[in-house]
Order: sequence, then structure tokens, then C-alpha cells
Amino acid sequence: MREVSPARVVSLVPSLTEAVAATLPGALVGATDWCTHPAGLAVTRVGGTKNPDLARITVLAPDLVIANEEENRAPDLAALRAAGLNVLVTEVRTLPQAFPELDRVLTACGARTRPRWLDEAEAAWTALPVPETPATAVVPIWRRPWMVLGRDTFAGDVLAHLGIRNAYAGHPERYPRVPLPELCATAPDLVVLPDEPYRFTPDDGPESFPGLPCALVSGRHLTWYGPSLAEAPRVLAEALRAAVR
Repeated sequence: MREVSPARVVSLVPSLTEAVAATLPGALVGATDWCTHPAGLAVTRVGGTKNPDLARITVLAPDLVIANEEENRAPDLAALRAAGLNVLVTEVRTLPQAFPELDRVLTACGARTRPRWLDEAEAAWTALPVPETPATAVVPIWRRPWMVLGRDTFAGDVLAHLGIRNAYAGHPERYPRVPLPELCATAPDLVVLPDEPYRFTPDDGPESFPGLPCALVSGRHLTWYGPSLAEAPRVLAEALRAAVR
């Protein structure tokens, strides 16, 4: 058992908010407006991930602010540190990275043992068979302009573990802007359409890719690292299989 004091925590990352709330009920004193899980979380809202209310966070006087190097802006984190707050910044760009990083965050927040859901999530992904014949996919994450997953992303690695090879994994940019005609011209086996950060729907997603199989998937299961990781292999695999039947 780890000897750690409970902490008052502000979370600037939705998936970390879910992880802390599931593991240490009552530890969170603040979270962003985008922190939607768990439903009904009663904490002070501190703005967005890209535009947090720094004054409100400072007034809360948390023991720890948890953030992510990709999701949050460096100047905001520097300002919080300058105000005397302790800021823990995660880096999660691959699926295997998620498990030790979550353990590190939860320990810093006061967890005395590794939560069961984290063990279950790691076991669920470890038990997956190695894909025999990967399918190639494009993964739009925005439109107007069209943007896709590129190199070195957590979501891209999640899909790779499910046998989906990102057509733009070798692109020099992590989230390149690619015109729709070019996306269609790659002739992927599959188009993966998450419902966040852009909420692709059956109406505005598949119609953009006529003749191509499209999988509408849960963005929470594709891009979040937290308790949702335990069910993500099943949820995502079912959506992917349904698209290529």
C-alpha cells in the first residue's frame, strides 16, 4: 500500500476527470466545462481545456492541477505554476503509455492502491490477439476544414491494436488538414468517424464518403484514457465490424 495524502484536485482533462472521480470520489474540486463524465459531477467549472479560468482555479487553492501536454496550452500551465500551484502534466501518445501515466496521476491525487478498473483495462487490451490482416483507414476528426489523425496519436495507436492501420500515420503532422477529395482518393478499406471532437453523425459523415465503408465510433472510447478503456476494445471492435460486414 502506498502512503499518500489525499489531495484537492482540479482537472483540465476530461478523461482524467473521469479517472479521478471513479477512483477518489470527493477529490475533485474543479473540472472543465467539457468534463462530462461521470454525469452529474458536482464541482466548480473552470472553463475550457484551451481557455481555463486561471483566476477561478487559483481561488480554489487545489493541491494539484492535472493536465495534458497536448490538450492544454503551455502558457496556461506556466501561469498556474507562477501562481504557486502544483501542476502535473501527462503525455499519452500510445496505448501502453496510458496505463503507467494513469497510475502516476492517481497516485499523485492520493490513491493508496492501483484501482481495479485500471488493471481490468490493461488486461482487456493485453488479451487482444495480434491482428492478422490490418485494414487501412482514414480517421477524420474535423471538417471545415477536413482534418485527420496523422502521426504519433493515442487514438491512432488504439486503432492499430484493433487491426486498423491509419493511412496518414506517416504524415509529418499529427493532425494534418487534408482536402476531402484527397481523403477519398486514398481508397481506404474503412473511414472511421468518431463523435468527438467533431460530432460526426449518420447524416453528415458517411454521405461525404460515398462508396466507402464508414464506422461511426464513440470518441470517448477512441480518445479517452480512463475507466472507459476497459470496455473500449469491445465497443470499438463492434462498431468496426458492423461497418465492414
